Amino acid sequence: MKKSNDVMVILTFVLTLSAFFGLVLFPAPVASASSSSSDWPMFHHDLTHSGYSTNTPNTTNATLRWSYRTNSPVGASPAIVNGLVYIGSDGGIAYCLNASDGAQVWNFTVANTAQSVHGVEAVAISSSMAVANGYVYFGCYDRNVYCLNALTGEKVWNFTTGNTVESCPSVANGYVYVGSWDGNVYSFDATTGAKVWNYSTGGLVESSPAVVGDLIYVGSANGNVYCLDALSGAKIWSYTTGNVVESSPAVVDGRLYIGSEDDNVYCLNATTGIKIWSYPTLSWVDSSPAVANGLVYIGTGESANPDKNVYCLNALTGAKIWNYTTQDGVDSSPAVARGYVYVGGWDGNVYCLNASSGANIWAYTTGNHVSSSPAVWNGVIYVGSWDHNVYAFGNLATDSTPSAGTQPMLSLTTESIYLTVVVIVVVAFAVVVIMFRHKKYSMREKQTIC
Repeated sequence: MKKSNDVMVILTFVLTLSAFFGLVLFPAPVASASSSSSDWPMFHHDLTHSGYSTNTPNTTNATLRWSYRTNSPVGASPAIVNGLVYIGSDGGIAYCLNASDGAQVWNFTVANTAQSVHGVEAVAISSSMAVANGYVYFGCYDRNVYCLNALTGEKVWNFTTGNTVESCPSVANGYVYVGSWDGNVYSFDATTGAKVWNYSTGGLVESSPAVVGDLIYVGSANGNVYCLDALSGAKIWSYTTGNVVESSPAVVDGRLYIGSEDDNVYCLNATTGIKIWSYPTLSWVDSSPAVANGLVYIGTGESANPDKNVYCLNALTGAKIWNYTTQDGVDSSPAVARGYVYVGGWDGNVYCLNASSGANIWAYTTGNHVSSSPAVWNGVIYVGSWDHNVYAFGNLATDSTPSAGTQPMLSLTTESIYLTVVVIVVVAFAVVVIMFRHKKYSMREKQTIC
């Protein structure tokens, strides 16, 4: 019994010592500079479509890092994950590019099996891509929703809807949510592509669904904004605007923000659908709002419209804070990062504005319209243009000293060394304790015998 107690005491001590060394040498992991926290994995950054990133871009001037020429105009917006840029072209090619230098990693070509739609190639990929769990999801003018392997570009599955898919997918909890011009909002199994449900709105759905908890929010060309149950597709509520809703909702702090072609920006209660406020513009609002720090940023109009502004509104009241007038309208959706707003213009410019004042920090002129919405990753701004190019502006955060608060994780080699030291120390100490206790026990036995 005595020896059994000794073993238990020694085992407890060894485990305690191991736990102590584990806490000291292996603290909770700290995200590295290239961790997923800097990724921009879908249209407008996240499932709420906030359009906001905590990245710190190089914003002092329009420094062109690289440009990559595709086979056709680029109206889609980029997604960036793990150092790779995913974006499609109107020529039916999905591209994967290196975020650092723009080198092509792979491309996937959509087969041309249909007629052009409204003068746009039937294989056009205007849908922005969503990247999740090693897969890339996007819609196409050929009526399909595609899923590709994110590393190789190989097709995993596709699902054919009843019309063009220009809506950008959102991926949450193993499901893909996306709209189609056939009037439906769809839910698919993200792994197999099997349809889970569809909800018919009665108007084409170009708006991209936002996901918050078990709720889906999306607009429709029938003039309505919908809130649907994510599991069943059942309608929770709808709100009727005065015209087509192509804008995609942003849902932040219990409020839904969205634009309409009735020339208004709306703020609705996300739970009930009741209107909180609306802000009237002079043109339709197809741009999707970005929401950050209590402010809403959104663009208005195209060439034929009188209102060609980027607006900043108070998120609580809808009061205008500032507006910046472009040359030819804005249907690009703004991106906000650390005090700056990035947005494309129908005039061919990519703008960087001060988020507080609306002052123009810089503008870069491309060769054609910019309807693509900028994405920010690791200090660099990425955007597409109708001039066939994908652009990257600024310097990567890893090009210089990491920002304060950013610590790299321990390398595998360093961890291995620490682990070896811990094991040696623990084992050696345990051996010493066992020998000492064994010697002490032996001496007691001898004294008893004597």
